[in-house]
Amino acid sequence: MHIEKIHLRNYRNYETLTLDFSSKINVFIGENAQGKTNLLEAIYFMAIGKSFRTSKDGDLIEIEKEGAYTKLLLCKNNGQEKRIEIGLDRLKNKKCKINGVPLDRVAELLGTLNVVIFSPEDLQIIKQGPSQRRDFIDGDLSQITPRYHHILGQYQKILKQRNQALKMKQFRRVDLEPWNTQLVHYGTEIILSRREFIKGLSILTRLMHRKITREKENLKLIYESSIPMEKEESAQEIKARFLRDLQGLEAEEIKRGITLLGPHRDDLEFEINGKNVKKFGSQGQQRTTVLSLKMAELELMKKETGEYPVLLLDDVMSELDEHRQKDLLQSLKNIQTFITSTSMESMEKIDEMNLYEVRGGKIKILQKSVS
Repeated sequence: MHIEKIHLRNYRNYETLTLDFSSKINVFIGENAQGKTNLLEAIYFMAIGKSFRTSKDGDLIEIEKEGAYTKLLLCKNNGQEKRIEIGLDRLKNKKCKINGVPLDRVAELLGTLNVVIFSPEDLQIIKQGPSQRRDFIDGDLSQITPRYHHILGQYQKILKQRNQALKMKQFRRVDLEPWNTQLVHYGTEIILSRREFIKGLSILTRLMHRKITREKENLKLIYESSIPMEKEESAQEIKARFLRDLQGLEAEEIKRGITLLGPHRDDLEFEINGKNVKKFGSQGQQRTTVLSLKMAELELMKKETGEYPVLLLDDVMSELDEHRQKDLLQSLKNIQTFITSTSMESMEKIDEMNLYEVRGGKIKILQKSVS
């Protein structure tokens, strides 16, 4: 899939913008705070329905404007065209359309335009806490299987209600039973989906990592579920263990007023040659691990959906050394890519691209690709 055109109105610092893209590599050069990341954010926004920088939609609207409008034209591999439109205002209204048809829920956007974003913040995913790694897993799974997003939402709703019940002064253990049943039901689906996703991602990440390290290191991804289980337990076995362990923790949960077991406490661990990358990996090893992870992410989405996602590289090239830059660029031959940078230094390795200059919310094309 690739994006053919984008139109923005009153989005961040873009009063009005209409831009055509190459189906291959698009590079945006400009000083900081000129609007490069805003453009990538707009693409991500139309894929996911939310920003990767803020939880407040109002931040996306240009200062002193009442609303913003975004539109893009997407071409799928089968030649089918999709038009995505999102309008939002300061009253927190958000209206989404695909090919002119209004969507009942923003989540219905998922799976139309798939994206992978790689920014300097992603290089910290290994050092950050479990919630960031869960967000990474959930973000990909929601694009690959939009139903997963619904299951996750249901689980989070039940979790919130169960925690509220645990905090009640007139609490009775029998009050937990309906919440336990639903928490286990949705939680088991999440566990199974994450297990399969990480299994596939681990294989691809290991291959990418061995290529980058010239087969000197072996990288392994480990799904750390809060439900102790054997590798291939069935759904029924996981449900039984989940419920039993949950009931065993009731006294402690009542005391603390919080749910102590479930996929909301999962984590993803990385090991190189049997050693934990977070604890023992060098900065170079951690960066290579994340690069391998992002490259594997692209391949897994292609495998699961039949199409490569659109790749957004937000000022990340300068964070990678020449060797890692080369490995990344070599993997982009069949992937529409948007790259932002403050200089052309690392872009000289790209054979063919659309080159744009970004300045003060205005974008000018400097070089056009033949494709």
